[in-house]
Amino acid sequence: MMIALMALYLALLFTLVWVGAIRLNTFWKASPLIVLLLLNIGLFIPMGWGAPQGTALVYRNAVSIVPDVAGEVVDVPVRPNAPLKQGDILFKIDPTPYDAQVKAIEAQLKLSSTRLTQMTSLYERDAGRGFDVEQRQSEVDQLKAQLQNAQWNFDKTVVRAPADGYVTNVALRKGARVGNLSAAPVMAFIDTSATHVAVEIDQIAARYVAPGQAVEIAFKFAPGRIATGKVESVLQAVSTGQTQVSGQAATPKGIATVPFVVNVGLDDNELAARLPAGATGTAAVFTDHVKVSHIIRRVLLRQIAILNYVVPF
Repeated sequence: MMIALMALYLALLFTLVWVGAIRLNTFWKASPLIVLLLLNIGLFIPMGWGAPQGTALVYRNAVSIVPDVAGEVVDVPVRPNAPLKQGDILFKIDPTPYDAQVKAIEAQLKLSSTRLTQMTSLYERDAGRGFDVEQRQSEVDQLKAQLQNAQWNFDKTVVRAPADGYVTNVALRKGARVGNLSAAPVMAFIDTSATHVAVEIDQIAARYVAPGQAVEIAFKFAPGRIATGKVESVLQAVSTGQTQVSGQAATPKGIATVPFVVNVGLDDNELAARLPAGATGTAAVFTDHVKVSHIIRRVLLRQIAILNYVVPF
């Protein structure tokens, strides 16, 4: 853009000299250098914080699928990378032992409820003790709680999708035995119900970035197109600024200036749903400062969007 503006000025200067509108004296000979300095000092350098630019990345939450109950897998109807709705079945665990537990507790509860009714009837006719009634009532309450827990275990033999998304790298097969240990997930579920875009902005350019400001992004996945959005938040910490509890004294280390991360929400929900996790691009945040530079940044971003058709990196 700097080259284009300077070429435009030189063409204008040549035309004015050629038609005799101005005389090519020392001032006009030095004017290209003066214009170059003015453009840098007054426009291009302030554009760094007035409309900062950075790398954008699309990311999605991944959920490690761990069943709540252990057992043998009897069915895996899900297919890798196939779209799923919240509540769709991922796989089923053999429900036989959990069904038997439910039926056993139901039988005990039925007997205890009958005894409670009998004890209550005797107590009301002054032929029984109140303690016996309270004891039977306690047994009934305990069995109801056990039945609720057993029914919950039975229901959890069918593992369902926690949200809209898809399962990737499905290696689980019928006959495998799964456990309910968090250290041994059986599937990786990619949540597509929300699309998150992170933009890295250099610290020197992030001073005026704030939630609500307009953002434009040129994704390599969608060449020639500019996606719009808004700044949702600016992360207030990065890993290099994090301290952890330790029994050791502070260990000096090299301090690196890393970019800050800005979370962006896209305006086009359809595009957001189509963007794969890991899609990258170039983003620009338009702050409330040096607004004259916004035009230059928009032009530069559209040049990048067009170059995405042919530039592989």
